[in-house]
Amino acid sequence: MMGAIALLHRWLGTAFCLLFAMWFATGIVMHFVPFPSLTEAERFAGLAPVDRGETTISVADAIAASGIADAMRVRLIQRRDGPVYVVSGLSRLRAVHASDGRDASVTSADAALTIAQDHARRRGLDAARAAIVARSDHDQWSVPNGFDRHRPLFRAALGDAAGTEVYVSSPAGEVVLDTTRSERGWNWAGSVLHWIYPTVLRSNWALWDQVVWILSLLALIAALLGAVLGIVRVRIRGPRISSPYRGWHALHHLIGLAATLFVLSWIFSGWLSMDHGRLFSRGQLTPTEAHVMNAAPDWRDAPSFDRQPISPSAREVEWFGFNGGVYRRDRVALGRQRLIGRGVPPDEQTGFFSAREVSESMTHLAPRCDAPSIVADDDLYFVRSVLRGAPVYRVRCNELWFDMDGADGSVLQRLDPSRRAYRWAYGALHTFDIPVLMAHPHLRDVLIVGLCALGLVFSMTGIVIGWRRLR
Repeated sequence: MMGAIALLHRWLGTAFCLLFAMWFATGIVMHFVPFPSLTEAERFAGLAPVDRGETTISVADAIAASGIADAMRVRLIQRRDGPVYVVSGLSRLRAVHASDGRDASVTSADAALTIAQDHARRRGLDAARAAIVARSDHDQWSVPNGFDRHRPLFRAALGDAAGTEVYVSSPAGEVVLDTTRSERGWNWAGSVLHWIYPTVLRSNWALWDQVVWILSLLALIAALLGAVLGIVRVRIRGPRISSPYRGWHALHHLIGLAATLFVLSWIFSGWLSMDHGRLFSRGQLTPTEAHVMNAAPDWRDAPSFDRQPISPSAREVEWFGFNGGVYRRDRVALGRQRLIGRGVPPDEQTGFFSAREVSESMTHLAPRCDAPSIVADDDLYFVRSVLRGAPVYRVRCNELWFDMDGADGSVLQRLDPSRRAYRWAYGALHTFDIPVLMAHPHLRDVLIVGLCALGLVFSMTGIVIGWRRLR
């Protein structure tokens, strides 16, 4: 039996030692440089104040003009060619002009360049030498599925010192992603390698999912077999632990013993990052719950500007359904908004939904729920609202938890017992997202870098052994 284990570990280890070393090294990079994205602060800074004067059609008319029957949200933003409604459905979105309902999607490079330049200038970026360099469905930085509704994307290089590139959504006509030269460079040494994320593979999500899941599982098996061998063959002589091996094999054995717990938990939790519903629930609403939350509201009741004018400084106006009604929120600053519901007097308007309003909405979603509580910053399952400073409410309905955004009433995550177990098995083990470490970020940095460095050294000994064996 041990001979079979040794044989399997020898050749699986030889096959995967480079992969192990790559994962540990790139994990350090990823901890400090995340995958490129357009942050909410960057997106909001690129918005212009909405010109109410040119908005002549209603929200209901904009939805009808868009042709999106399952519209869930409508945003009003300002572009150089006038105010535009961006209508979002469950699977697609479309922009229409707020003056007459004409299609406002972007089909020409000139229009996309104008949007990119205006966005950059409002953020204080140099866009004097900006130019459209590509129009495509996928590239290395736009492969995530979240961009599917925005494809094809126009990519504009600003020509500034930072090498900034921004991506303009064709259907929405707004910037949805930016990258810098530094981000791109570090991510080639980080996320792209770590996630095995080349465009040709990641653009086919199902294929990428299967390939990385299988590779991670085989790597986990190799590590488990090595742990069994390492423990069985350890020699204890009094207070000392020794190895029956010599040279690089002994070094591999002893460092492996020291790193066994971390290596196994990290590879196991990394494999779980590719679970996608195979063993644990995905944290998504059930079809019944989604039907309740995404029930199309009566857009004819959408609060208009007639009696509730918007602030001259409002950079975005959004309408959405919540608890059977239609609300409007005027975004006047990154962390400040005005929430307006039909029939709510101006002196009672607030910035966020209250715990009482969230509790009322939950009566339609789940039975027997406790009163909402505000999620603490150091909570293991914590997620933040997109709106800075907005509360996130946790509602416990027996064994089922819902985290809801106080800014717009959306469900941020659904935590059943399976999903809570997953958050411990993945988040706590792989990224050390546990309260005591989240409260001491520098200690967390040292721990992650130190353990990944230990795993890297261990993997390097395996590379040397594997290379010698192959020779």
